[in-house]
Amino acid sequence: MQIKGNQPQDWWKTSTVYQVYPKSFKDTTGRGTGDIRGVTEKLDYIKGLGIDIVWLQPVYVSPQNDNGYDVADYYNIDPAFGTMEDFDELVRELKIRDMHLMIDIVVNHSSTEHRWFKEAKSSRNNAYRDYYIWKDPAPDGGPPNNWQSKFGGSAWQYDEGTGQYFLTLFDKTQADLNWENKKVRQEVVDILTFWAEKGVSGFRMDVINLISKDQRFPNDDGSIPPGDGRRFYTDGPRVHEYVKELNEKVFRPYNLVTVGEMSSTTLEHCICYSKPEENEFSMTFNFHHLKVDYPNGQKWELKPYDFEELKQLLSDWQIGMQQGGGWNALFLNNHDQPRALTRFTDDDEYRVESAKLLATTLHGLQGTPYVYQGEEIGMPDPKWGDISEFRDIESRNMYEILQQRGKTAEEAAHIVRVRSRDNSRLPMLWDDSEQAGFTTGTPWIKIDERYPTINARSQVEDPKSIYHHYRKLIELRKNLVVLTDGIYTRLDEQHPQVYAYTRKNKEQSLVVISNFSRNEVRFELPVKFAATLSTASSKELLLGNTEKAPELAVSVKLPPFGSYMWLINTVN
Repeated sequence: MQIKGNQPQDWWKTSTVYQVYPKSFKDTTGRGTGDIRGVTEKLDYIKGLGIDIVWLQPVYVSPQNDNGYDVADYYNIDPAFGTMEDFDELVRELKIRDMHLMIDIVVNHSSTEHRWFKEAKSSRNNAYRDYYIWKDPAPDGGPPNNWQSKFGGSAWQYDEGTGQYFLTLFDKTQADLNWENKKVRQEVVDILTFWAEKGVSGFRMDVINLISKDQRFPNDDGSIPPGDGRRFYTDGPRVHEYVKELNEKVFRPYNLVTVGEMSSTTLEHCICYSKPEENEFSMTFNFHHLKVDYPNGQKWELKPYDFEELKQLLSDWQIGMQQGGGWNALFLNNHDQPRALTRFTDDDEYRVESAKLLATTLHGLQGTPYVYQGEEIGMPDPKWGDISEFRDIESRNMYEILQQRGKTAEEAAHIVRVRSRDNSRLPMLWDDSEQAGFTTGTPWIKIDERYPTINARSQVEDPKSIYHHYRKLIELRKNLVVLTDGIYTRLDEQHPQVYAYTRKNKEQSLVVISNFSRNEVRFELPVKFAATLSTASSKELLLGNTEKAPELAVSVKLPPFGSYMWLINTVN
């Protein structure tokens, strides 16, 4: 058993995680898709940012219907990504650099190509039948209930051979596992243990709060929006019991860092998931702040994002998790979301300032920050052309569904361009050579054509770049205690363009002020905080995103997309 020796229990609280989407990171074979050796090749680049943990998304054997989140074999590496020897080399090379590996675990569902499901489908009496959720048809022969898949359409698939439906909350080839079955839970423990023994330092648990379903499997009467059935399987009746079991048998014995991806969750549940005394996860992802441009919670409709709602949600989770003893995973980008740079700021004229603004705003908060590949160089959403360029199964499904709902082909294509997960899945822009240095072959998805001006090599060489801005923020988190323990207080009082907050402990106060508009703005600090300024023994600009920074005073003049972080030392 490989238990980490002298690692402090909460070592990840001052760490930063770098998320790698391997298919789009670096191709070393010329096949057009990224691979594990490509990650190893770029470890010095990641280390240069100051990163402690690399989160590697799924590289297991998979038919790739959902880019690896449809796992067909949990114990082997998909040949498209390399070999187990490549994986072992990655672990070794990370340890040489005093870095850690976090891997994705997808156990709400498996691929229908998994051996378990093939067995389960063969007969109602098969020993693996109860590994999945099977139900008889409704009296009319249709699905057992009206639950909807998160990828569109019914959440149930009919199996002609055995005359029953099986549950698929995501793609029709991703069959939900039956966690009520003790054998399934033991299989998951065995999988986690296998990879822990391989030397990984942590797990990111995919949609883990969906594993416990209401065993009545009732119809959703729509009385609680959105009426698609999610209230019967989100943060379900036994979910905390199941997670505690994983913690007891694997997480704690191996001193692992763990993050639970929480779909449509609540603050109260996330406190429980991440509060140390509960012995569940180290931290949680929640996505509420990334739905502020969803009209009535509907992802596949469009509206300008609600800035006040964004600030309020970030604040509510900061305050709530601090008071409840939980821990946040901080992020604005990942493989399932369009780029925050395009969604919330200006990805053109003020692209550099905007990327630095988002970084400063996020990294000043309490929690463990996650940097998604390309975020650190300011990669924006692509300027999509033809709909045929999309590869994401959810996007392709929704393009058809939106037209069935009455949208024209042009309207459907526009919505999908804005919302598609492919926005964040384009290949990493490494340099200004052909195909941006990602591959010597034909990339699996189109490269962003702006790579001659937006690429990693040019930014590493430029000390004023977005990359180096992230580097400074990551270094500050390691060295400034107030970034770990400082109490959060919002300062902007619903300002229409500014988000401002402070983090305060007994010795210091951190102040972050960001102008999210393309206009020059005058911002007045609240009277209560003005007293802190007047009694400060010193105040220091830690970081800014413009050549000349304003002075921290009761009244601050902020240039377009100006964002600044100051440190105030208080008088004892």
